[in-house]
Amino acid sequence: MKYCAFLRGVNVKGTNMKMADVCQVFKEAGMLDVSSILASGNIVFSSDKKADDLKKILEKAMSDHFSYEAFLFIRSQKETEIFWNSIPFEKNDDLHIYGFVGNPGVENVLMGEFEAASKTENEKAEIINNLFYWQVPKGNTLDSSFGKVLGKKSLKDQFTSRNINTFEKILKKMS
Repeated sequence: MKYCAFLRGVNVKGTNMKMADVCQVFKEAGMLDVSSILASGNIVFSSDKKADDLKKILEKAMSDHFSYEAFLFIRSQKETEIFWNSIPFEKNDDLHIYGFVGNPGVENVLMGEFEAASKTENEKAEIINNLFYWQVPKGNTLDSSFGKVLGKKSLKDQFTSRNINTFEKILKKMS
């Protein structure tokens, strides 16, 4: 089965790694057809194991190899397609749209944080098929009230986010 591992916190805040090295760790952990998409920690691979087992195996392999506490989220090709096909917002050159990959139920935590945050014009969030999506004007991602919530230490093992353009690139690689 084809999967994508979405790594949290890669190449930000001092956690730097080359994707070629990450791919090698995945291969050494028994994954097949391994390749990376962008430098933000998106690894496409094949395995006959279940996603829950893969998460444990790969987090340990990454933590051991890179000497950091690895968090990653495994999604099948079908789950990644659902992510792409459920985007609730229309593409707009002035806006970024993010999809959040995480633990079950994190979408409700994120929505609670979003609803409590002050918002800029055209900033929106929706949950579709238990998936959290966020639209924010370009240039406001990190400065927005909700954007600051995303770096909370208490949430670091709960989710990671990607621009929807990244999901498109991942699906092209999986096909």
